[in-house]
Amino acid sequence: METIYAEEEEGKLKDHCGVIGVYLSNHDQNASRMAYYGLQSLQHRGQESTGLAVADGEKVEHFRAMGLVADVYSREKLAELSGHIAIGHVLYSTSGKATIENAQPFVSKAKLGTIAVAHNGSLVNTEPMKEFLEETGSTFTSSSDSEVIIKLIAKNYKKGLEKALTDTIQLIKGSFALCVMTEKTLIGARDPNGIRPLCLGQLQNGWVLASESCAIDAMGGELVRDIAPGEIVIINDDGVLSFNFGEKTSKKTCIFEYVYFARPDSIMDGIGVQEARIKMGEVLARESGVAADVVIGVPDSGIGSAMGFSKASGIPFAMGIVKNKYIGRTFIAPSQEEREAMVFVKLNALKSDLFGKRVVIIDDSIVRGTTSRRLIQILRKAGAKEVHFRISSPPVKFPCYFGIDTPARAELISATHEIEEIRQAIGADSLAFISMEGMIEALQSCEYEDDKESVRTNTKAATHRDGFSPNGASNCGYCQGCFLGEYPMPMIGEIGKR
Repeated sequence: METIYAEEEEGKLKDHCGVIGVYLSNHDQNASRMAYYGLQSLQHRGQESTGLAVADGEKVEHFRAMGLVADVYSREKLAELSGHIAIGHVLYSTSGKATIENAQPFVSKAKLGTIAVAHNGSLVNTEPMKEFLEETGSTFTSSSDSEVIIKLIAKNYKKGLEKALTDTIQLIKGSFALCVMTEKTLIGARDPNGIRPLCLGQLQNGWVLASESCAIDAMGGELVRDIAPGEIVIINDDGVLSFNFGEKTSKKTCIFEYVYFARPDSIMDGIGVQEARIKMGEVLARESGVAADVVIGVPDSGIGSAMGFSKASGIPFAMGIVKNKYIGRTFIAPSQEEREAMVFVKLNALKSDLFGKRVVIIDDSIVRGTTSRRLIQILRKAGAKEVHFRISSPPVKFPCYFGIDTPARAELISATHEIEEIRQAIGADSLAFISMEGMIEALQSCEYEDDKESVRTNTKAATHRDGFSPNGASNCGYCQGCFLGEYPMPMIGEIGKR
């Protein structure tokens, strides 16, 4: 999606946010610095605001600010946020505006204790839940659906934390990966369909919850496993307690995590993200091969698929495009024309790789088509003789309601144009998308046969109740709503907003 922020990659869909949770067994140590490293690793999931909440066993302190992680937290600020438990958040807002009021974590202080919540995802029943809470005396300071979650937990906190969590989670509908914190406890929860990711890691002196495993790596930890759909984990001095909060449903992980959102070095539900992208490129080459001299990928998420396409087709891989990683993230381009022109500032062609050659260029998606047209202009200006555009996801035809910022359906070029019309609009010599079947095939080929055994081995660190154990990745399904218009659950009062 092209946003007004020039630093964002024009024409890309945006994920909602990233969450982190840290619990250190040594109560004299400070968890905020570890959480900071994790948030740095999740910065790609949100660049508008960030926040940390910390607990020391007796009280909860929190801090929120607009901007990037590296700019917001000083050494002094992290020292002030002292405590052995921390949760953190980075935000790209899809529900509500980018304001400090919508920055997370949200914190609620009551007679029975303090609760902090960091949420990745999007609820589809926000309005009825908000009306219910307002009728019973709650007030709201933000326009974020995440505030509904903390208000519901706080309302039921007198029943005890575990009951308050399960009651809340059974009321809300949509996607959520939650990090919840009290003065003495860290909790993680994932929605019954597992739409948004959440994983568990182990440190030498504690535990980590994170949206992606790359954050655990950044803290020097070891990935233990993914939190299963419909699972709650409670972490305290007794270790990790896990239980299921509702009926089992089919797993529907957001497929765009593998296509674009997640960092290539992350492992998600047992699948290496870079491996998945390479496999998608291989399938693309098989489905829509073309005579060419060189294969290039659009930085950064198109590179893995370009490597796979090159491997399967035998066409040499080249860099082709250089990305300027140092454009100021606070610059705002005031007009659509200027926003489109920013593509030329952010991406530049390597003429030595392209001049006089037939080029296959791989990108992860086409949203409005503006960026694709600009990319092809860049390649032709560099002397490319032919430009063949290949996309490692199917055409995006429908909006997302589960934490991805998508334009209205009328603005999605694939919803209103046939492939040949899109090819003409962007100026490519040929255009092809991976098939839905091909993308699922690529992902399934990355699922490890030993994943179930890995889950059994790694979850010895967690105690399970009620006969519940996490599902292995071999049982994974994927939400394909943005491609097929088929969603994991009914939309409640949201479709008319798109």
